Amino acid sequence: MTVKNYLHTAFAFFSGLAMVACGASGNDQGLEYAPNMYHSVPYEPLSQIKDKDAGNAAELLRSNDDGHGEYYNSNPLNTSEMTMRVPPANTVPRGKYIPYRIPKDSLALAARIVENPIEDSEIVLKQGKELYERFCDHCHGAKGLGAEEGSVGEVFAGVPSYTSAALKDVSGGHIFHVITNGKGRMGAHGSQISVEDRWKIVRYVQTLQKQ
Repeated sequence: MTVKNYLHTAFAFFSGLAMVACGASGNDQGLEYAPNMYHSVPYEPLSQIKDKDAGNAAELLRSNDDGHGEYYNSNPLNTSEMTMRVPPANTVPRGKYIPYRIPKDSLALAARIVENPIEDSEIVLKQGKELYERFCDHCHGAKGLGAEEGSVGEVFAGVPSYTSAALKDVSGGHIFHVITNGKGRMGAHGSQISVEDRWKIVRYVQTLQKQ
């Protein structure tokens, strides 16, 4: 047998081996290039394909042995055949803080029972000051004096000072509730400022109450 024949035989052998290796059958899926790009291992939560034959035409791309097509991705254990489920009532999302549920018209309740979970420290006060300057001082003034602070008062007449008789003794829960839900002409900031940042602002505002 000549060298040329050996090469032809070797080529045919390895070509056949490659073709066999790329076949898909049952648990033996052969070799695929970047399979995760087109084979989704988990259920897709945001797309629901209920047609169990979807993808059957592409037999070489089948990745299961349950009789379903490649693209079927609904969850048969869910009565609505969807993968994403509505969480149970009162479910608390992962994170440090539970959702703030006290209604807007319950300011007195919030002032009495809501307490600041953020420690009073120099770092917190520094961060609170930065947040106050970003979200608050354009109406309340850099010193928290409201309408008493020059040009601020000209534009926002009637904004009270934190040192006024009405505000100097209000609690942290009161301040947090107003930041969250708004009060009077002040709009709600619960959607713009995170829970933690609102509490940091509360800490800083309480220093302005004591000026």
